Amino acid sequence: MTEAELYSVYKGVYVPKLLHPPECLKYYEEFNFREDDILIAAYPKSGTTWMKEIVPLIQSEGDLTPVQTIPNWDRVPWLEENRASILNLEERPSPRIFATHFHYNMMPESFFKVKPKVLCVLRNPKDVFVSSFYYYGMASFLVNPGTVDEFMEKFINGKELIEKISDHCVFKNMKQNQMSNYSLVPAEFLDQNKSEFLRKGISGDWRNTLTTAQSDHFDSVYEEKMKDVKFPFLWA
Repeated sequence: MTEAELYSVYKGVYVPKLLHPPECLKYYEEFNFREDDILIAAYPKSGTTWMKEIVPLIQSEGDLTPVQTIPNWDRVPWLEENRASILNLEERPSPRIFATHFHYNMMPESFFKVKPKVLCVLRNPKDVFVSSFYYYGMASFLVNPGTVDEFMEKFINGKELIEKISDHCVFKNMKQNQMSNYSLVPAEFLDQNKSEFLRKGISGDWRNTLTTAQSDHFDSVYEEKMKDVKFPFLWA
């Protein structure tokens, strides 16, 4: 399917129509935050799934029950996606945990008034790119990524869109958890025969996909776009 068929534009950002129908975006815009809410904010494929495993376990003081019995999309729901409006989030006890891929300037009005806690997750952008490439290849609600070179041009141009706890959150253990590995999602939406949703969970895996030329091209565009950001990122 084409981008026009798969996506709509919300506040200047392409969003998948299947995940973000108008009535759900309206629910998101009118959502009322609490001061003790915890919002996991990250660019897609930056480690949000991992944080959705770790944060609830910290909250439950290591009790594995919530992460072994509740799918992570209900355990830590995406506020802007279609399930949020049917989960009775207003009735959940504090502190509530949510996730978002939306930008700061896309937050609901109550976010700026109440100022909930925010966990911002960052990852080496090359690894984000590679994870996104494989994800786009298996998700039916996203446009086909094409070749690595084709997808890179879209990506860099902005057109696409601790003891018990640490043991459970080791990537290989989390990968086996049906409540977290998205294996419960029908193959018509996420075809994990093409690529597992939780693939490797390592830094530097971009080296196994990008050529030297592709890496150099990515670096040149990244350095130009990030030249005004003074924070020192140490990517692997």
